[in-house]
Amino acid sequence: MAIEIDTRPIWLILALKAVRPVFFVALGLVFLLVVQMPTPAGLTPAGQNAIAVFMLCLVLWVTNAVPLAITSLFAIVLVPILGILPSKETYGLFGNEAVFFILGAFILAGAVMHSGLSNRIALNIMQRYGDSPKKLLLSIFLLAAVLSFFMSEHAVAAMLFPIVLEISKALGLKPGRSNYGKLIFFSLAWGCVIGGVATFLGGARVPLAMGILKETTGDTIGFLEYTIAVLPLVVIMLLAGYFLLTRLYPIDITGVDSAHDVLAKRLKGLGKMSFPEYAVGCVMALTIVAWMFLGSHLGLAAIALSSVVALFIFRLVKWKDIEEYVNWGIILMYGGAIVLGAALDKSGAAKWIVNETVGQWAGHPWTVFAIFSLLAILMTEAMSNAAVIAVLLPVSIGLARSLSMDPSIVTFAIAVPAGLAFMFPMSTPANAIAVSSNYVTVSDMIKGGAIMTVLAWIVFNLVAAFWWPLIGMGY
Repeated sequence: MAIEIDTRPIWLILALKAVRPVFFVALGLVFLLVVQMPTPAGLTPAGQNAIAVFMLCLVLWVTNAVPLAITSLFAIVLVPILGILPSKETYGLFGNEAVFFILGAFILAGAVMHSGLSNRIALNIMQRYGDSPKKLLLSIFLLAAVLSFFMSEHAVAAMLFPIVLEISKALGLKPGRSNYGKLIFFSLAWGCVIGGVATFLGGARVPLAMGILKETTGDTIGFLEYTIAVLPLVVIMLLAGYFLLTRLYPIDITGVDSAHDVLAKRLKGLGKMSFPEYAVGCVMALTIVAWMFLGSHLGLAAIALSSVVALFIFRLVKWKDIEEYVNWGIILMYGGAIVLGAALDKSGAAKWIVNETVGQWAGHPWTVFAIFSLLAILMTEAMSNAAVIAVLLPVSIGLARSLSMDPSIVTFAIAVPAGLAFMFPMSTPANAIAVSSNYVTVSDMIKGGAIMTVLAWIVFNLVAAFWWPLIGMGY
């Protein structure tokens, strides 16, 4: 067994070892300072404590010093201890409908993936429509986007990655040097990111935003209503993304026959479509239809959990088969974020923050919308999109109320851009997966991602200005 000897100076080793404890001690002292300082005018003691917890969570979410879920659990502990909200109300908020909708969506997506249906669909589409370099590229791009309409974009990226990697190897593409290698992995990542904002199912950030909106205002946004509002953005960004990619990296291969052989071999290995695949597909399709047309009446969470129960009643899945697909950390994180949002709102902290900061210069609804959408799309490049929503949404809802804006509009302004992360590997797992292939470098991602980020913000605001009034939405 090889022994590694650390040859760095002892003072450097000790300094690095001390950084983490010093960070937490300093953070704790600042937290206590904020709690103990005199309460500013217009702010209640509970509101001051809520801001202290908010600042603590913000630092931990940005630095990722502890897992996101643990930060959220810490918020849940601190809220009742500091007297911001009663214990019963605090823990009751964790039972928000959005949390159970997210749980149901994870289990349903896990059932689809475990049955092999999603893999079969992906292989069939790429094999059938990808008979030329351009068509194969487009099929990967659109397949990643469309699958992200119905499953978590992270799961879609993870599912398609080995297939795309096999294609790149079959075509003999050289990592870091092949334009086509860059194209297919960019298509995988960007397709997932763009498609992930199209429905509630592409990522749990949208249900989280809806949960905070409902807890603070009582308002809701329907499954179909949301999709209709953002679909033009998705279509335009898909067109723009394909156009940009093919201009940045011109296709440098002439045929894809060897890739077709790989796809055909994998399809043959799947055999005939099984009964569980048919049945799980039917359950998923019926669930989506119910979300669209019965969601406002029955509740999205009730429909999701009913479908999950049906899967187990008919023995289409076993718990051990799908538990690996349930991201319990995300569920805990989102439950804590909803608690923090409610604490900021009900203690009056969110309103006070608005009055002391953006409220003094953001006097027009369009300005508010544009600023918050810009903050969301920039912040999501550096931190979890769920954390972005937890940080910005309570404040934006408070500002919307002061300007007599519809709170659901500012919810859109944050929830949608928070999912459009194109620039960095750490922004979203889809980007990280693309870079991990070694076909796409970080500099490649920043170059194309910066253009897409600016374009996404502009297109989103234009869609809000011109499309939303046509469907009865407005500032």
